[in-house]
Parts: sequence; C-alpha cells; structure tokens
Amino acid sequence: MSKAHHRKKHPEAVRQQLLEVAAKLSLEKGPASVTLDAVSQAAGVSKGGLLHHFPNKLSLLDGLFDDLTEKFDRALAERMRDDPEPKGRFTRAYAAIWFLPEGLSDGEQWKVLTVALISEPHLRERWGQWVDRHLAENVGTDSTLDAMLVRYAVDGLWLADLLGAPAMDAATRAAMLERLMTLSRT
Repeated sequence: MSKAHHRKKHPEAVRQQLLEVAAKLSLEKGPASVTLDAVSQAAGVSKGGLLHHFPNKLSLLDGLFDDLTEKFDRALAERMRDDPEPKGRFTRAYAAIWFLPEGLSDGEQWKVLTVALISEPHLRERWGQWVDRHLAENVGTDSTLDAMLVRYAVDGLWLADLLGAPAMDAATRAAMLERLMTLSRT
C-alpha cells in the first residue's frame, strides 16, 4: 500500500491554501496569471487535487468570493451586534469594516476579488445579489439617502485604495470615517 493511502488528508486546509495561492498569484502577477496549472504548482498540490476542489478557474474565483463574503458577513454581524443604535447600524458596520485598514483582515484578497468583479460578469451578479440581500434585510434601518451616501463614499474609498491613490493620512481618514458615522445616524 502506498504512503498516499496512509497520509492524513485535510481537504479544507488544502482548499484554503489553493484560494490563498490564487489570490497571491493574482496580486503579484495579475489576474491572467491565475491558471489551474500555475495555482496547483505554486500550492504544491497535484492538478487532480486542485480539480477536486475547483473544476475550473471560475469555480476557483467563486470559492474566493464565497470565502471572503462569509468572513465579511461574520465581521458585519459582530459589529452590528455591538452597535446599540438600530438606525444606520448596517451602514456603520459596512463603513467600519471597509474604511479602516485594520477593519478587513483579508484586504489583499479583496483586492483580487475586486479586480475579478470588474472582469467577470458572473461575480458582479453575485456581488449585486449579496448587496441586495443585505439592503433588503436592513430596509427599515438603512434606507435613508444619507445611509446610501455613506455606503457609496465607502465604496469610493475602497476603489481609491485599490488603485493606490490618492494617499490619505491616518488622521484625515479617521476624521472622514467619523463624519460618515455621524451621517449614517441621520
């Protein structure tokens, strides 16, 4: 019997490793570099092992999307749970997570996903569904024009951060966030 039959397998760890390698490749060499061959080789996983988890590149991107939005959902739920004021609660949680550099621990992977959202209609549709679901869940508390303005401002900062400009010092960033938090309450 070969050693492969005795080796302990950790499918979730392998899956997570493949997602991380795909994100790293995309950041370092661009989205076009994320091929199944490149990911399997960089991860030290056989192509068959990769195909077991992700049968094609789109399923790999879907996996990254699922992984990141699940983490984002948990961070949102935690921040919303700790916010005693219902009006604008979702918007404040959204802003805090995206706006502060330490708010999103997987920031580099989100950069990869953002680029993929731009180039993959399927992922744009999934992001739209994610946003629509959260807005529907928070329709009574986060439907004001001010809440919408806050979320669009946060999205603009997200894009500016992705593009690397314009640079903003920490004090300005903190003051802007405070202003947006205040606006979310109106």
